[in-house]
This record gives sequence, structure tokens and C-alpha cells, in this order.
Amino acid sequence: MNGKKIIAKAYLWFILLILYAPIIFIAIFSFTKAKSLGNWTGFTFDLYKNLFTGSDSAQSLIEALKSTLIIALIASAVSTVLGTLAAIGIFNLRGRKKATIQFLNNVPLLNPDIITGVSLFLLFVFLHVSKGYVTVILAHITFCTPYVVLNVLPKLSQMNPNIYEAALDLGATPFQALRKVLIPELRPGMISGFIIAFTMSLDDFAVTFFTAGSAGLETLSTYIYADARKGGLTPELKPLMTIIFLIILVGLLIMNLRAVKKSKQNELR
Repeated sequence: MNGKKIIAKAYLWFILLILYAPIIFIAIFSFTKAKSLGNWTGFTFDLYKNLFTGSDSAQSLIEALKSTLIIALIASAVSTVLGTLAAIGIFNLRGRKKATIQFLNNVPLLNPDIITGVSLFLLFVFLHVSKGYVTVILAHITFCTPYVVLNVLPKLSQMNPNIYEAALDLGATPFQALRKVLIPELRPGMISGFIIAFTMSLDDFAVTFFTAGSAGLETLSTYIYADARKGGLTPELKPLMTIIFLIILVGLLIMNLRAVKKSKQNELR
């Protein structure tokens, strides 16, 4: 093995170490009851037990998790529908109109979250809309939809444009052609868009902070922020973060294994 390959592998492992060391660190200290991270007081499953047995701190944490998941699921589902329809409309545009709409779709992606959050906050105040679940969901749909559009547009470019027209010529209504022809072709892009939208909604803090109001609605990000301002983090956060990471890791492994299996089947054909 020459020097270049050794340096390349060392660099790769160094990057992976930087990325995963904090997560491994939290996972290790989720098995000790110490309140301060980095203080090992002995191996125990007490934090995991507290998380599921409903202690006061764990109960508020679970409520924040439930709100986060509900908002993320609704926002990502709605943004997937809106983003798919928008992508179909953009794809069928031509010339300067198409370039302009694509540019406008990309602006929210580059716009800092803090500006999006403040802008939506001022809009809801101007419209006299009471802030809470509805405003947070609307805000999340707003910044998630462009991500879905970006994931669906490439699938439209790869698709044979004559399939949809052939379905119409054979007597299908536009809705039937959309449901039976376009959606099956666009499904991989829609799934990718849904996953990215779900992740972005799950991870968001700035937009949620400005649109949640003072009605007591908390997501994981706002809960952690408020908890940190009190002088420390709830110990049960460590096992919760570990569980979330493991669920995502298992999901990614399953998806990658299925993709590898599918590619091998295609090669055999």
C-alpha cells in the first residue's frame, strides 16, 4: 500500500471520528446516572428506565417528542404532496418562466432559518393568527416543500415524457394518469423528499421558536433550548438521543441493503 492510499484512509477515518465521536460519547454516558456529561458514576440502565416509566422530567421530554413527531409527520406529508405537484408544474414550464420559478424555489433553501422564522412570525402577527400547532405546521410546510421539489424534479427528467400522454390517449383522465402513471414513476423522489422534509422538520429550531407562541407548545429543539437555559440538560436526553440515532441507523442500513440487493438483481437481468 503506497503513501497516498494510507493518507487517504487515515483522512477518511479522521473525518468519521469527528462525525461520530460526539454521538458515541452520548451513547456511552447514557448508561450512567451522572447529571453532568463526562462524569462516570457507574454502569446502569436507570436513565432508560426513567425514560419509559414516566418520571416528571421524562414525561415532559416525551411530550416534546410527541409534538415533534406529529408536526414533522404532518408537515412532511403535506409538503410531499405540494412539492410533487409543484415539481410537475415547474417541469412543464418552458424557457424563462421555468428558470425563474426554479430560482424562486431555491431561495428558501439558501435563506437562513432565522430570517424565515422572523418573517413568518411577522406574517402571523399581521394576519392576527394565534400561534401554536397550526402556525408551526404551516411554517414547517413552507420551508420543507422546496426540498421535495428538488428531489422530484430529477425523476421527472429521467421519465419518458410520452408515458403520461399515452395514458391520456388511451382514455385515462388526468387524475388517473397522475395516480397510475406519474406517481409510480416519481415514487423514489417523493420518498426521498419526504425523508428530507421529515428530517428538516425534526431538526428545526429557529422557525419553530418564532412561530410556536407562548401556548406551551414545545418540540425537542425548543425543549432542549429551554432546558439548557435553566443550567443543565435533562439526563434522560442521553438515552433518548441514543435511541433516535439507532433507529435512524437501522433504517439507513435496511434501505442501503435493499438498494444493493435491487442493483444486484438488475445486474443479473
